[in-house]
Amino acid sequence: PKNRNKNADNCISQRTRLKLTHKRPSKMAFSSSFFRLTVFLVLLAQIQFLSTVVAEEVRVEIIQPGNGPPITTSHRYTSHVTLYIENTSNGSKTKAGWSTRQSDGATTDQPFTFQPGVNLIEGWTEGVLQMKEGERSWLHVPAEKGYGERPMGDPNGGGFYIPGNSDLVFDIEILGKEGEQEL
Repeated sequence: PKNRNKNADNCISQRTRLKLTHKRPSKMAFSSSFFRLTVFLVLLAQIQFLSTVVAEEVRVEIIQPGNGPPITTSHRYTSHVTLYIENTSNGSKTKAGWSTRQSDGATTDQPFTFQPGVNLIEGWTEGVLQMKEGERSWLHVPAEKGYGERPMGDPNGGGFYIPGNSDLVFDIEILGKEGEQEL
């Protein structure tokens, strides 16, 4: 009988030790884990939102810096331009069939005249306003700031063609203000 009590006491003390060392998570620990998970998910959503916003931004990649004044909405400018459709998954460009440069398919060098903000796609205006006179740049325009879902031109090869939802790239050189530059 004495051995039984000793064994029973031993079992009870082992159970007590197990209870003390293997506690269930408290409500506070659960709340803390839930809070961390919530913060993580919010941050992940913000990162995904920011990457979407960045993808819709116009980007200007300078080929040759300009030495003239910055472009403004107050003047008309002349430029040489070649239009490409950009494959953003691999960075490749395909000519869309419109250029003012003889070297890129135009019959002669024939500059394009424009005024930022007047009868232009939103991305063109945003991009050229980041440039200077004399500058040549790649102007990357996401579809949302280009022609959107609308296809433009002739799909049967009669001039230029831009399928709907196309990201555009303009190789643009701003020659100067209309009437002030040498051609």
